[in-house]
Amino acid sequence: MTTRSGTQRPNPDVVVVGESLIDIITTSVGPVEFAGGSGLNVAYGLGRLGANTGLLTVLGADPRAEAIRQHLDSAAVQLLPGATRLSHTSTATASLDSTGSAEYAFDIEWTMPRVSPTFIPKVLHTGSLATFLEPGAAHVRSLMKFFSGRCVITYDPNIRSHIIGDHAQAQQTFEATACLANVVKLSDEDAVWLYPGLGTADVAHRVLDLGVQVVAVTAGAEGSDLYSGSAQVHVPAPKVTVADTVGAGDSYMSSFIAGILTDSRLDFEEEQLRRLGTMAAAAAGITVTRHGANPPTALELREALAVAS
Repeated sequence: MTTRSGTQRPNPDVVVVGESLIDIITTSVGPVEFAGGSGLNVAYGLGRLGANTGLLTVLGADPRAEAIRQHLDSAAVQLLPGATRLSHTSTATASLDSTGSAEYAFDIEWTMPRVSPTFIPKVLHTGSLATFLEPGAAHVRSLMKFFSGRCVITYDPNIRSHIIGDHAQAQQTFEATACLANVVKLSDEDAVWLYPGLGTADVAHRVLDLGVQVVAVTAGAEGSDLYSGSAQVHVPAPKVTVADTVGAGDSYMSSFIAGILTDSRLDFEEEQLRRLGTMAAAAAGITVTRHGANPPTALELREALAVAS
């Protein structure tokens, strides 16, 4: 792929398919804008960790799109062709409660560009609104089907219940998407919303029964539980002072994917699940100590893991 500077770069090891938008966060000094969106955040987090990453997304032809491009450039993330196709770049206005948790109001359009893949990445990641909002969601599943069996596919539904509509339809869409993935990450809130009345362990096993190899269920300060067909581990969350939780789940996902890139074995036995979960929890722990979706660099993550070991 050719970058904006005209230089040729190698094909990405990770392709992230998902929404990019501007987070508008209300603060005591007024609204502040950050580049955001689950897809963008995961790609940016991977870039900060040194992974060769490309993002397939959509933007408007406006100053907010340029801010997103510069944000991606700062982490050396490649913006894949076809991004500029909207009348305006999507936004999400976040209101923070006393714990730093965010509630969002979205102005978003998702019309994923049609693509004919010319290379096979090591990992394809997708999730959140990009897998629920039409017309783009159907194209995402088609892309997942194309890459199924050819690379590792990871998926984080990152449920936004007030925008994805009918519960039964959303559950059906989740399962139709999850069954195409090797790894699925859910927050405990996602699990409860998707399958009311089931405990998170039961939800994880239900998702494994779809053919998924690994399910990670995150629970904020309570840590995360990782499940495979042969193992289950609990990983505590680092004890930190929380500024806000914006982007924490996306940082967890980025680090998990980065861990997959460094281990070709992928047996998902207990030792490997613990390693992947510990890396991911450390990354999320760093992110929540600062405002906005501000994931760690590779050096920051190494230092945090060294202190924790």
